Amino acid sequence: MFYILLLIYLISLRLLELAIAKSNARFQIDRGAVVVKDRYYPLIVTVHVFFIISLIIESYVSHQFNHSLSFSLFVVFIILQVLRFWVILSLGRYWNTKVIINPNGGRLVKKGLYRYVKHPNYWVVFFELLTIPLLFGAYITAAIFPLAHVLLMTKRIPLENEALRKYTQVK
Repeated sequence: MFYILLLIYLISLRLLELAIAKSNARFQIDRGAVVVKDRYYPLIVTVHVFFIISLIIESYVSHQFNHSLSFSLFVVFIILQVLRFWVILSLGRYWNTKVIINPNGGRLVKKGLYRYVKHPNYWVVFFELLTIPLLFGAYITAAIFPLAHVLLMTKRIPLENEALRKYTQVK
């Protein structure tokens, strides 16, 4: 039952994040922001959708969700959730799943985790893509999806950095 509740939480959270991202995009665009074309964005979405599908299938096939819960992995998961919320709250209306930049005086956010780490959201996602499958006993999923994330971020992060340099007061 725990795994089913956790899956419901994960899916609900991702859907809520998409709604927040859409609202934030409208908010930013209404204030002159531009959406930077990211040809890898559909792949990012696909990886996240297939992550959930793979998690469900592998967990069910390997142990029908009757895998014993690792307390230490669950603690790591909780910490990652706190970090995820901290990242979203730190960026506020700037947080999005797309690259959206406001050339009208936009500034780089330097609060929260952003004071200490560049692109903390992507680090949190990487560790989630590793930890969640391990929590579910889905070891193949834990091997594939963090790697896919890293490969996609080798494209996404330079795109974001270039957009920030081009459109904001980042030097």
